Amino acid sequence: MSLQQRDRKHIWHPLTQHKTSSDPIGIVKAKGALLFDENKNTYIDGIASWYTAMYGHCNDTIIEAVCKQMQQLDQVVFTGFTHEPAVQLSEKLMAILPSNQQKIFFNDNGSTAVDAAIKMAFQYYFNKGTKRNTLIAFDDGFHGDTFGAMSVSSLSVYNGPFEDFFLKVERIPVPTAENNVEVLSKLKTIISENDCAAFIYEPLVQGAAGMKFHSAEGLEQLLKLCKQNDILCIADEVMTGFGKTGKNFASEYLETKPDIMCLSKALTAGVAAMSITSCTQTVFDAFLDNEIAKGFFHAHTYSANPLACAAAIAGIDLLTSEAIQGSIHRIENAHRAFSEKIIQHPKVASVRQLGVIFALDLNIEMERYGNLRNELFSHFMTAGVFLRPLGNTIYILPPFVISDSELQTIYTAIESCLPIV
Repeated sequence: MSLQQRDRKHIWHPLTQHKTSSDPIGIVKAKGALLFDENKNTYIDGIASWYTAMYGHCNDTIIEAVCKQMQQLDQVVFTGFTHEPAVQLSEKLMAILPSNQQKIFFNDNGSTAVDAAIKMAFQYYFNKGTKRNTLIAFDDGFHGDTFGAMSVSSLSVYNGPFEDFFLKVERIPVPTAENNVEVLSKLKTIISENDCAAFIYEPLVQGAAGMKFHSAEGLEQLLKLCKQNDILCIADEVMTGFGKTGKNFASEYLETKPDIMCLSKALTAGVAAMSITSCTQTVFDAFLDNEIAKGFFHAHTYSANPLACAAAIAGIDLLTSEAIQGSIHRIENAHRAFSEKIIQHPKVASVRQLGVIFALDLNIEMERYGNLRNELFSHFMTAGVFLRPLGNTIYILPPFVISDSELQTIYTAIESCLPIV
């Protein structure tokens, strides 16, 4: 019996309408930028399995580090205990995070990193003796699927049944060269009319919205205004972090640094589920008190799992190596050349690229959106390429170790899909 048949009996898949979806493909092996299915087909992983396996699947360096740690310490409660991998990871992160980040809190995944950040922000003001009940977020943002993360997200396909239960959130458009003045004015109004605790944002790139880019200059103005009004700034770098934008973190493109950061996905190189919420010393100090209840009473059973920490340490070592930094630049240059070529096609409305992130918007009618995603997905898989189009957006976010020939195969698959849209 195939994996597909066995899967069908008991498994409920994420982001899936099981009544209309085809059976999932059974993957039996992965290596580098390649996935192998149970029918001996091979696929180039053009999105690094949701931006996690950035150093390639089953990377020998990562595997060796995790295996070595597994023989020493596999899991231990992180309340009242500490261990070498967690301490070492904190030191590694401090070397690459924005300089104002000083403390790290361990969570399970990107959504819980965001939830922890939101709770930190609300309790920060509570501990200081004030009550702030409003969050600020971008239109079309996506921050995760737990309730706090959903509250600050605004993609209705994810949130529809739950919107009556959300936290209070005021939204602003992402800043562009054309609307910077209007967005800044709207933020000023929101601040004047609400008790705002924090502004959460995906810096420069909104992933789930279709790899939408926004203005660094405009975001800088928004962050400065928040700082002037004592509103905490939360950078959700779950998607953008760890080299994908060409810098270690997208926040490095900005002068104003976040008070709190959310990290996950590539943090553990696609090997283990873990996330981190980092913060400044100022935020941390607001939780120091003789009153126990003013501490941050938030926990995850697998906080700072030693195996996940070992994977993250090895991942940071790879990220900062000459080899990976060279590969990032190589992919950037390849994306840039492809952008210049593909933008000439009449079916391409626009292209954009930052670091290893490439996206194009198709020039199609709205009524084509419904079935197009499935048609494109099928086309790409037949071509041996794993991509997940978002609406009319096709994007690439490949592992840093992808070869030039594998990249070219992805580009060719995209070019060959244009006649069918």
